[in-house]
Amino acid sequence: MHNYTNHGTALLRISLGAIYIAHSLYLKLVIFTLPGTAAFFASLGLPAIAAYATFAIEAIGGTALLLGYQARWAALALLPVALGATWAHSSAGWVFSNAGGGWEYPLFLAITTAVIALQGNGSLALQRNA
Repeated sequence: MHNYTNHGTALLRISLGAIYIAHSLYLKLVIFTLPGTAAFFASLGLPAIAAYATFAIEAIGGTALLLGYQARWAALALLPVALGATWAHSSAGWVFSNAGGGWEYPLFLAITTAVIALQGNGSLALQRNA
């Protein structure tokens, strides 16, 4: 990859990692709490335990992305989370500012997560791309 491409991938990877960390540690743990998140998952017909798994995948995967360690694998683990969020918000319409949050933002997270799965770490990473 050209150096600029590596830097662009790094910028995307780092910002995406920060978003996933914020989504897990701040949104799910602090704002909604893990029991509240589990109740929301259950209201969607999902097993409540899936909320705890989602929290862990977002926190661990987000950290891996932020650091540039096994970014492809982290992104592959995060992709079902982003697609699940897209599904969970699909009934609220397109725009994420709608009541209940629309599906535009989770879909964008899924697409950018797929890009990292394809491109890997980029520059500024603990690990070089294989």
